[in-house]
Amino acid sequence: MAARRVWIAGHKGMVGSAITRLLEGRGETVMKVDRSVVDLRNQIAVEVWLKQNRPDAIVFAAAKVGGIYANDTYPADFIYDNLAIETNIIHSAHVAGVDRLVFLGSSCIYPKFAPQPITEDALLTGPLEPTNEWYAVAKIAGIKLCQAYRKQYGRRYISVMPCNLYGPNDNFDLQTSHVLPALIRKFHEAKQAGKPEVVVWGTGTPLREFLHVDDLARGVVFCLDNYDGYEHINCGAGSEVTIRELAETVQRAVGFSGRLVFDTTKPDGTPRKLMDSSRLRELGWAPTIPLEKGVADAYQWFLKREKAPDRSVVEAVG
Repeated sequence: MAARRVWIAGHKGMVGSAITRLLEGRGETVMKVDRSVVDLRNQIAVEVWLKQNRPDAIVFAAAKVGGIYANDTYPADFIYDNLAIETNIIHSAHVAGVDRLVFLGSSCIYPKFAPQPITEDALLTGPLEPTNEWYAVAKIAGIKLCQAYRKQYGRRYISVMPCNLYGPNDNFDLQTSHVLPALIRKFHEAKQAGKPEVVVWGTGTPLREFLHVDDLARGVVFCLDNYDGYEHINCGAGSEVTIRELAETVQRAVGFSGRLVFDTTKPDGTPRKLMDSSRLRELGWAPTIPLEKGVADAYQWFLKREKAPDRSVVEAVG
């Protein structure tokens, strides 16, 4: 295992950096390439780099990601960039003779009104959530690409579907971030400014599942070592909270003493999204970081980031 060379596509992002930390901690060789060297949307660049470097395995954590606002505002960017990155990496991996690849998807691949908890076979059984369907369609295409190369060429390409994630190297920009890091920034700035309230989008009633990125990293590496199935596999926390409960958790972590206000003119998104991760749990993986502790740790990381000389937001495409 120590001799394995693993390319982490998207090594600077939240997911990629967590997997990098874990693999390097195990003594494995992690291969990295910056976007200034290889634009993952450029097929020739990706193909040449992979032929020259030929990793033993690829963990595909690169993607253009964002919350409801970003997905709904930039649909062309989200579908084009993600489709281009997926087709380039998966096809080029095959051409270069790389036989092992783990593709990271998203729980948004599932229908908006899928039965809960969501099992893997719910894929393509109903309409998607309209606010992020562009990203979801691209991720579904990634799953199917892995299956196609597995079916036609026998490649050992697999797909792992995480739930909502948070942790170190998250994106805290209010225009493009997901709900949890956006709440951390909102509460922090309200506390710093002495504001009496924080406004949260929607009704506060949707249910969501949140997994610390370090738990996901362990799940991804576990799958890299132990899972080799044709079907994608869920990797989630196994529990859910309302957006109101999440906001209150963040409020406690930040120490904001004002009140919560919910802007019901803004969209809620999918009413409930809890994945059934029993298949992965039965194989031997389970999350270990409780939400309360994870959010508190994420806020401490955010504070260190705010104090750092370079406060640029780290994106997942790398």
